[in-house]
Amino acid sequence: VRRRVAADHGGAMTPRQGALVQGCWRRVQPIADKAAELFYMRLFSLEPSVRRLFKGDMAEQGRKLMSMISVAVNSLARLETIVPAVRALGRRHAGYGVQKHHYTVVEAALIWTLAQGLGEKFTGETEEAWRTAYRVLAATMQSNPEEKNHAGQPAVS
Repeated sequence: VRRRVAADHGGAMTPRQGALVQGCWRRVQPIADKAAELFYMRLFSLEPSVRRLFKGDMAEQGRKLMSMISVAVNSLARLETIVPAVRALGRRHAGYGVQKHHYTVVEAALIWTLAQGLGEKFTGETEEAWRTAYRVLAATMQSNPEEKNHAGQPAVS
């Protein structure tokens, strides 16, 4: 049985998928700094053009990424509680120049990073659970097409 984890987020996860993501994330947390480093290395190798979107300290950016993922993972059973914050995050990313196709590249970099960090413990079932969770969050981030960025363009192109 599939259930929605939040209203109007564009996807659904099973309780088992949520548990898999949360269990996996507990194993990532001790290597969070390295995971963030691997993630950005992979992201920039897959899509070099996104490097220009990052102006600050990448170690700090990595900590922010890991913190944001932790909040999302810990909220999977009650995602509706973070929908406004996730939408706001999406609007900020659109303002930075993030485009719709970047979400697919981020997904690939995230899955690769988890596979590198967890090895055999990152099973096919766990990968599918992560893809589902990511797609729910990415759809929520992109769910304000009427919002405009600072240039007056649609928030996600």
